[in-house]
Amino acid sequence: MAKSQQTFNKIEKEKKRLKKREDKQKKKEARKAEAKENKQGIQFAYVDHLGNLTDTPPDPSQKIKVDAESIEIGIPKKEAGDYEEVDPIRKGKVSFFDTSKGFGFIIDSENNEKYFCHVSGLLDEIAENDKVSFELERGMKGMNAVRVKKV
Repeated sequence: MAKSQQTFNKIEKEKKRLKKREDKQKKKEARKAEAKENKQGIQFAYVDHLGNLTDTPPDPSQKIKVDAESIEIGIPKKEAGDYEEVDPIRKGKVSFFDTSKGFGFIIDSENNEKYFCHVSGLLDEIAENDKVSFELERGMKGMNAVRVKKV
C-alpha cells in the first residue's frame, strides 16, 4: 500500500486555516449584533455650501447652481489690457565690486535683493557705495545685473 500524502505539517496548516476562518466568522457576527443593538447604520459625511465636511445634511436653499460651460480648464489667456507696464530699469547701490577680478554685487533699492554684476555688463566705471541703475538678465546661477550705469 502507498503511504499517505498528508504529513503532520500539512495537517497543522489546515487546522490553522480553519481556526482563522472560524474567528473571522465570529467577529463578523459580533459586528452585526452590535450594529443591531446600537441601531446605528452607516455614518455619513456631508459637504456644505462652503466646501466643509459636516455631519448634518446641507441646506438646499444655499445650493449654488454652476453652469458647466462657464468652467474654464487651464490658464485663461491674457488680453492686451491685462499686462502691467513694468519699468525694466531698476535702481540700486553697489555693495561690493572688485576691479581686479571684474565682478561685484548690487543691492536693489526696491526689494533689497542682491544681484551679481560682471565687468562685461558695465556701461560706466563703478565702485563700492555708488548709486546705479541697471537691468536684469537671467544668468547661469540666477539673475544678473546688466547695462549698469552710475546715477
